[in-house]
Amino acid sequence: MDCKKALSATDGDMDKAIDFLREKGLASAAKKAGRVAAEGVVTSYIHAGGRIGVLVEVNCETDFVAGTPEFQDFARDIAMQIAAANPTCVRREEVDPAAIEHERQVLREQAINEGKPADIAAKMVEKYYKEVCLLDQPYIKDPDVTISDLVKGKIAKIGENISIRRFVRYQLGEGIEKKADNFVEEVMAAVK
Repeated sequence: MDCKKALSATDGDMDKAIDFLREKGLASAAKKAGRVAAEGVVTSYIHAGGRIGVLVEVNCETDFVAGTPEFQDFARDIAMQIAAANPTCVRREEVDPAAIEHERQVLREQAINEGKPADIAAKMVEKYYKEVCLLDQPYIKDPDVTISDLVKGKIAKIGENISIRRFVRYQLGEGIEKKADNFVEEVMAAVK
């Protein structure tokens, strides 16, 4: 029935009907965004021979949806995204305001030093968000789609609110200061 309505609303134009249905789906996704998503899964992903590991919590409204293969695959794809793209937070609101202001100042100075207008720093801050915020990142399997758009598409398809609540990403050796070996000094010390 939705297809029939879309075709009649677009005077039989197939391409416009597809756009109409996509827009309708995203509009319904926006309506569902306010509903509580307290069910879901915590899933893991281990990559690169055990050198990177991710735990992510993806929520939905019902345990029925949480148990479906489609939802589980979606959660795994999100974990793979986190492993590959290394975001530091889920959404923009979680970025430390002091870090954003520092980044803005550095980018403003960088733009001025390169002879670019200072207002270009605002565009560069948007790029920074794409690096650190999971929902702003391009999806690794389809770079034309952001993770936020991917979530909205799943909401429209599944019919329930979905949210990525939190994640932890581990990388082997991260944060450990490695001792720098100087072979020449070791040899010289042994000779003396």
